[in-house]
Amino acid sequence: MSLSSALSIAMSGLRANQAALSIVSGNVANANTPGYVAQTLVQDQIVTGSTGSGVRIIGVNRTLDAYVQSQLRTENAGSAYANQIAGVLGQLQSVYGTPGNDGTLEAAYNRFTSALQALSASSGNPAAQSSVLNAAQALAQQLNATTSGIQTLRSNAEQDLSVSVSQANAAMQQIAQLNQKLQSLSAQDPAAATLMDQRDAAIDQLSRLMDIRVTTDGVNQTSVFTTSGIQLVGGVYASTLTFTAQSSLTANSQWDADPAKSSVGTIICQLPNGAKMDMIALQGINSGQIAADVQLRDKILVQAQNQVDQMAATLASALSDVTTSGVPVAGPPSGFDTSLSSVLPGNAFNVTYTDSSNVSHTVTVVRVDDPTALPIPNTASNPNDRVIGVDFSGGLASIVSQLNAQLGATSHLTFSASGSQLRVVDDGSGASTVTAASTTTTVQSLTSGSPQLPFFTDRASLYTGAITGAASQITGLAGRIQVNAALLADPSKLMVYNTSPLTPAGDTTRSDFIFDRLTSATFTYSPNTGLGAAAAPFQGTLPSFLQQFVSLQSGTATTAKQVAQGQDIVVNTLQEKFDAKSGVNMDTEMANLIALQNSYAANAHVMTVVQSMMQTLLQA
Repeated sequence: MSLSSALSIAMSGLRANQAALSIVSGNVANANTPGYVAQTLVQDQIVTGSTGSGVRIIGVNRTLDAYVQSQLRTENAGSAYANQIAGVLGQLQSVYGTPGNDGTLEAAYNRFTSALQALSASSGNPAAQSSVLNAAQALAQQLNATTSGIQTLRSNAEQDLSVSVSQANAAMQQIAQLNQKLQSLSAQDPAAATLMDQRDAAIDQLSRLMDIRVTTDGVNQTSVFTTSGIQLVGGVYASTLTFTAQSSLTANSQWDADPAKSSVGTIICQLPNGAKMDMIALQGINSGQIAADVQLRDKILVQAQNQVDQMAATLASALSDVTTSGVPVAGPPSGFDTSLSSVLPGNAFNVTYTDSSNVSHTVTVVRVDDPTALPIPNTASNPNDRVIGVDFSGGLASIVSQLNAQLGATSHLTFSASGSQLRVVDDGSGASTVTAASTTTTVQSLTSGSPQLPFFTDRASLYTGAITGAASQITGLAGRIQVNAALLADPSKLMVYNTSPLTPAGDTTRSDFIFDRLTSATFTYSPNTGLGAAAAPFQGTLPSFLQQFVSLQSGTATTAKQVAQGQDIVVNTLQEKFDAKSGVNMDTEMANLIALQNSYAANAHVMTVVQSMMQTLLQA
């Protein structure tokens, strides 16, 4: 080997050493930099003829474990989802208060029923009457405050969605811009490694916001999709998400696939080709913080509101609703006459009949005077039963026409006007036999002659459960419920339910009725409260319903916290695994540094020997 060849080999070795030392230095300096992936120098032997003649630097490799990285991103989305759900459910528990303490619905309800019990023991005592009304107001205010707390959490979720969408757009734009910069660089270019670290950091941020799938092609261009298949980034082009947040939400603020009916923000994805899609309607985001906030805003917290609304509605209707049986009609055909004069919007007319197989059916006809709300959903829990809505505003003839059109052929019932009353009979075919009919109406007066009274109102209006095209009266009722102002003005009406003749002094009929309805009466609750199912709704007393939904929320919060903790363990385990392979190992870098120092010394020694030999030749 010539001296010049030896010198060339030694110099290439020194250059390679210098580049490798720079890589080691960079690794050590960035050992604690989040998202930094350790780098290694890629070099090859320079071959001249059949022998090696030095070292050639090809570029830089990132010691990346792509499989673990993909797993980590998936679990990051799951962790962000679980932690967001757990955090908000923890805040919801604060809204409900600690069971057994003051400032809870349960405590307020117990104070109310205790005051009612004391009232029956001293019916004429004005102090006892005032105590009942004070406790009732405290209960109504607790329901109001609970609604306010729930809607504040929903409003927070709405604002979080706005922030998250902005962050997602920034991450997607950054990924596309880094793709563009990487177009002209090879994967081994030292400058490319830094850009790829930055791109991975942007992808990691996006993965915490939503569930994503990432692919990288042969020219180092990364594409990002949601796991549902919607493309967020394709090469140098990024989609754009838009979200128009509402400043604050109420119980009536609901998402709907029809933009004209929706009163909360939705996420629109505009693809680079201009096409737009509703990410919520398409269920395009299924994990990450964005999915959690959507689930909280539109499902979990809505169900919590349904629970307190159902409690408020049952509280009001349990004391104000009265059921009046129809008068039998001498047959054949068999049937009943029923007066509809007191039926208000939201009240109902009920008819029960048996078919030819002796199977019992009940049809509930709800008064719905807003045509835009018709038809109403069939909410009957028994598959043999049916719930329909009918517009009563056109008078009895119109009611008869609508009922015959909706029920005549299917139920074999015939409806007609009998003076001012509605008559329902079987159609004479033998396919049905009417067995009962009744109306359930809301008492409007404090002195109707019956113990029922409108104790609680929807602000200044009666609560009847009215349904309109905009909403049902039950929606948000817990935020509006209050004690009847007329009752507050005259507490004696807690005992006096008739004026002609006047309810005798000491009569506890009304106070006993109120106490019994609120402690012992059994009611059926809507499945949208999360208790029971459509085919088997939860039935029980008001105290049992209250205990059930508070317990349900507590259990859900506990489970969510456990899931979040478990998800954090998974993420931490994967992060440690990823760092072990892709992060900077200081022991390895120190070992590399020592090896490079030895290599540098060897190459330098070769150059020193070559220099000495050349000087000897020149002096000869």
